Amino acid sequence: MSCFVCFESAHDGEADKPAAADAKDSRKDGPPDRGVVRVGSDKSRSQGGSDSKKDIIIHRDGNSQNIAAQTFTFRELAAATKNFRQDCLLGEGGFGRVYKGRLENGQAVAVKQLDRNGLQGNREFLVEVLMLSLLHHTNLVNLIGYCADGDQRLLVYEFMPLGSLEDHLHDLPPDKEALDWNTRMKIAAGAAKGLEYLHDKASPPVIYRDFKSSNILLGEGFHPKLSDFGLAKLGPVGDKTHVSTRVMGTYGYCAPEYAMTGQLTVKSDVYSFGVVFLELITGRKAIDNTRPQGEQNLVAWARPLFKDRRKFPKMADPMLQGRFPMRGLYQALAVAAMCLQEQVGAIHLPPGPEILLGGMMTNATCAPQTATLQTCGGEKLPGHQSMEQRLAGLALLAIPVDDRDWMTWT
Repeated sequence: MSCFVCFESAHDGEADKPAAADAKDSRKDGPPDRGVVRVGSDKSRSQGGSDSKKDIIIHRDGNSQNIAAQTFTFRELAAATKNFRQDCLLGEGGFGRVYKGRLENGQAVAVKQLDRNGLQGNREFLVEVLMLSLLHHTNLVNLIGYCADGDQRLLVYEFMPLGSLEDHLHDLPPDKEALDWNTRMKIAAGAAKGLEYLHDKASPPVIYRDFKSSNILLGEGFHPKLSDFGLAKLGPVGDKTHVSTRVMGTYGYCAPEYAMTGQLTVKSDVYSFGVVFLELITGRKAIDNTRPQGEQNLVAWARPLFKDRRKFPKMADPMLQGRFPMRGLYQALAVAAMCLQEQVGAIHLPPGPEILLGGMMTNATCAPQTATLQTCGGEKLPGHQSMEQRLAGLALLAIPVDDRDWMTWT
């Protein structure tokens, strides 16, 4: 999927002269709409103070998937959301507001209207259109289309009826039932498969950079999909080990090494996965200022507890009321501990079958200090797996065997 021709210029706000020249040639050699998709950008002021107007052109090649994003007028989306009525509002954040809408064909959609003074600007809008137009996976949200009328910027997604993972983990109303253990592990495994696609199947790899519970949306049966790709960045290729960039992300989920150095790798996403997985296990927020001092930062609270297996049961979400397999809890906490090691370089899982988890897993068939990913408890996973597949596999191991028919490896 080598089709990110113009992405870097859109993402970094810098002119990409070879891509522009290529685009010019393509207009000479054929009809302007054949083989390319233009994402229009009206006149806007850049960081340097100059005005610019350009089309971001995405080249298609014979091996890539079709780009199916539609363009909508502002009038169409206003009609779909009943003029953005308050009772259609699904939520809001620094980027703007999200409304439930219904297109003329009857399809239910989520419409994100970007706040023109908000945190997500024109650059992030373009990045998200490009990314979700080119990346397609069952664990990534589908982008249906976009609107760039005048200074309006709107994104149209498939509607996810169960909201976000955050909605089902934190601040639950009294009449809302907490997620059970198996559902939590299925959500973790599905989210890991989404990351695996971005890191290992996309070419070049994509670093998500904003993996958090509010960005994991849930469909029927609590099927998870990653959303909000405005901060996504192309990963290192060739001999490069990282890309250097401004530090972006959400406090509490951002990998410490990335926050300190600005050096971004796929392991930064794995750290964020560990934070979300810990949220699933404990029911706690990544950052919670209502808790006592020393418990406000989830990772800082958990790290000392990782060293004492006797304290593992106390880390489980009280809302589970003890309804979880103890072996599964140990294995789930092993995954979280592995992802959250202080040195990001230690997160990498080597390709061999033996993965030491440093005593974090205990059961009748594994010695505590030599528990392995692939053989612990008699379970067997494929031999040549990526880091993210192994994370998904470990989440799978935390589900009782009788409840695993839902999982298939792709």
